[in-house]
Amino acid sequence: MTYAEKIKKLREVMLVSQSELAEILGVSFVTVNRWENGKYEPTIKIKRKLSELFKEHEIDKYNRYILIDKNNK
Repeated sequence: MTYAEKIKKLREVMLVSQSELAEILGVSFVTVNRWENGKYEPTIKIKRKLSELFKEHEIDKYNRYILIDKNNK
């Protein structure tokens, strides 16, 4: 799975639009769109923010992301 695919999958799992993810990360909608289309990669600073969002999810055996309940782990 490419980084672009991971970003898109995370956004879909979170049930947020590109605009909403852009707001969460403090970037523009166009920037998120370019990441998802593989035209650009996020900066290290943004990758750190994304990794925090990814930490709240796991990949199940079907390659789907699922939300982790941090209180039960």
